[in-house]
Amino acid sequence: MTGRSHEVMERARALFPGGVSSPVRAFRGVGGEPFVVDRGAGSRIWDVDGREYIDYVLSWGPLVLGHAPPIVLDALEQTMARGTSFGIPTALEVELGELIVARMPHVEMLRFVSSGTEATMSAIRVARAVTHRDVILKFDGCYHGHADSFLVRAGSGVATLGLPNSPGVPDALAALTVVAPFNDLSSTESLLASHDVAAIIVEPVVGNSGFIAPDPAFLPGLRALADRFGALLIFDEVMTGFRVAYGGARERFDVVPDLTTLGKVIGGGLPVAAYGGRRDLMECVAPAGPVYQAGTLSGNPLAMAAGIATLTALTPALHDRIAARTARLVQGLRECAARRGIPFTADAAGSMWGFFFRAEPVRSFAEAKTSDVERFRRFFHAALERGVYLAPSAFEAAFVSAAHSDADVDETLDRLDAALEASDA
Repeated sequence: MTGRSHEVMERARALFPGGVSSPVRAFRGVGGEPFVVDRGAGSRIWDVDGREYIDYVLSWGPLVLGHAPPIVLDALEQTMARGTSFGIPTALEVELGELIVARMPHVEMLRFVSSGTEATMSAIRVARAVTHRDVILKFDGCYHGHADSFLVRAGSGVATLGLPNSPGVPDALAALTVVAPFNDLSSTESLLASHDVAAIIVEPVVGNSGFIAPDPAFLPGLRALADRFGALLIFDEVMTGFRVAYGGARERFDVVPDLTTLGKVIGGGLPVAAYGGRRDLMECVAPAGPVYQAGTLSGNPLAMAAGIATLTALTPALHDRIAARTARLVQGLRECAARRGIPFTADAAGSMWGFFFRAEPVRSFAEAKTSDVERFRRFFHAALERGVYLAPSAFEAAFVSAAHSDADVDETLDRLDAALEASDA
């Protein structure tokens, strides 16, 4: 990377660890130096050197309407004029909460927070409190934020950097997290039988070690095992919420969790998340109950307004249109790879998608790690050179927005077909 992007990154490295505010942005998984974004509109972003990219990262998922959608900008402008934060209740919190509950009726009560990490951390606190157990069961390669309990064989930037665990997490705390392979009910059952597990937490569709779909029996099996062993089932829908279906994973898979965590889409690009579920569980949270959790900026008006605008615009019909374009993009990529004889597997759920350079479908993180990561690196840079921005890691999902048109998909397939050819080395 040359030009102004390089100059800005030189300054950033003197200020921030690795020059970034979140690890995967540093391009360590693909090599090279990140570009510095200047602006976005619709399906596109432009860097500070004026280069244009079709964007399939979309701020790692929140921008389901695309960049700078007028409906969100208008809501922010109107709200901002009345104040940005109060630290006391507003009607906007109630309105966004009602929109979420209408789409996810199993979330009978919820609490807004400011990040996905806060949401998952708080959900397991509730689970531990109500079950009087300490152990959490998660799945290899699933990422649930950077709270200590989750940085054991995690996904996202942890997987990209090849870190099995994070220093700074006490051994005694790490011992309270047990890990099973995704899509492996037998291993899950064995862990439940040998530990007093408070909660099973899972990404219903894995997006943080690449896109990995659940086997048809997996999520129903987790529900049955949780009931049998007295554990709570937590769906981490920070990424999948309002992406894999209009009503989230419960709608798509017909499995009802006890607790759900949300983020990304519900903030329309602003920092917001939530955790919620059965009323009896959520009434344990202070001030209704003894489980303490708080946040100064939780439910702030700007995030609430952006979330209301986004969910209001994201009708079932619009969701289906985005999903159809996503499916067409994925099928087109499969055909491009097959035509060139490149081992390749790809899949999608709603407007969330992903691929691996591997012939067989991927069912677990262990299988994801057998994909051709070196080819992915070459392909990523070839795509970037041709103006398509994909996640800078072989172990991250991708997204499509309402702003991506059929013409964008056609243009993307042409550019990525050329990038596949260039990735042959």
